[in-house]
Amino acid sequence: MVREMHLNAFLSSVGHHQAAWRLPQSDPLANTDVKHFQHLARVAERGRLDSLFLADHPGLWGDISRQPAAALEPTVLLTVMAGVTEHIGLIATASTTYNEPFNLARRFASVDHVSGGRVGWNIVTTATLIAARNFGLDELPPHGDRYARADEFVGLARKLWDSWEDDAILADKEVGIWGDNNRLHPAAHDGTYFSVAGPLDVARSPQGYPLLVQAGSSEDGRDFAARHADAVFTVQKTLEEAQAFYADLKKRAARFGRDPETVTILPGIVPTIGATQAEAEAADAELGSLIKPEHAIKQLVSILQVSADELRLDEELPAHVTTDRHIEGAQGRYALVVGLARREGLTVRQLIGRLGAGRGHLTIAGTPEQVADTMQHWFENAAADGFNIMSPVLPSGLEGFVDHVVPILQARGLFRTEYSGTTLRDHYGAARPTNQYVDGLG
Repeated sequence: MVREMHLNAFLSSVGHHQAAWRLPQSDPLANTDVKHFQHLARVAERGRLDSLFLADHPGLWGDISRQPAAALEPTVLLTVMAGVTEHIGLIATASTTYNEPFNLARRFASVDHVSGGRVGWNIVTTATLIAARNFGLDELPPHGDRYARADEFVGLARKLWDSWEDDAILADKEVGIWGDNNRLHPAAHDGTYFSVAGPLDVARSPQGYPLLVQAGSSEDGRDFAARHADAVFTVQKTLEEAQAFYADLKKRAARFGRDPETVTILPGIVPTIGATQAEAEAADAELGSLIKPEHAIKQLVSILQVSADELRLDEELPAHVTTDRHIEGAQGRYALVVGLARREGLTVRQLIGRLGAGRGHLTIAGTPEQVADTMQHWFENAAADGFNIMSPVLPSGLEGFVDHVVPILQARGLFRTEYSGTTLRDHYGAARPTNQYVDGLG
């Protein structure tokens, strides 16, 4: 069987570049416009992409002056996107720190039914104090505790999704029996973080349970992904770093008794596409000119967990900001940003310029052929199983990728020309999970 790429469209308002909303053609209100997202979903499906993805954060970032900040709840938005598409997978972020397993399992099972088996869950532990204070906490829970809770959360969600056997609904009108109580299984869970009786009040969904996605790169995050994830979103700036991450995660999956080939690794790529390289670079430069340093500093402060008065635009990062410094926030993102700054000797001004488009992801400004060449090189050299497409400007960036890069990948035999399955698990080659109670594992 020929190995093909997996492609996910990471949708972010009017684009991933922090200044995209300031372009003349951008709609600064698109972040709450359902029609905008429905259009993006149709474009992604036209390109035969595996899936689209909506990130989420359970709290408002403190400063709304910098860029569009209001966001619709993603699983609600997925339902309206499901209504205008037939094939593409629909992935949303939801936090294990600020949700309860019963409610979240019910929500994703419901969307899986609504979409005909196309939903995925990006599992995050949420590494911000902003979110913690929205849920009655004065401090961010420690990193290790968040992942321990997440591990129990996912195991319990699986129990709830399996609590109905596939054939529990009989719907026998003649006899007058709708369902078989013997094929219903209470979760009966009493653990460290959760106590849930169950069963779920939603029948087992088309996929059994959603495609499970994870995006953390810390030690805890990598182990969590190796145990649970069907797909992994990751931030990798260079081929060598991507190859190291790819090899490490596949080895970890094997150590947990999983087939490494069943874990799909998708580095993010931020492509600025032009008919010529000069045209692409000009578009990239235009976006860079619209960044307001005073706003970008606030984002950097959040990542680095330093105060703004410690950062000087035309100086390098403070000496105490090192890759081995311990923080309780997003450890993988912190290490990537600091590593980039130290490796290339960047000033703060240069660093925020580099982060403006993709927050540390691989960025490329070039022709469709150049973008396809880079993707093929990573794909064929053990750095990626596919890519998380993060268009700097939307919708035009995604339209350009679908219309000009995808056909090149298809012509090279690297990407599908038609959908061959009906569910998101089909697209990713992930098997439908067997029911743990039927198999005697519950």
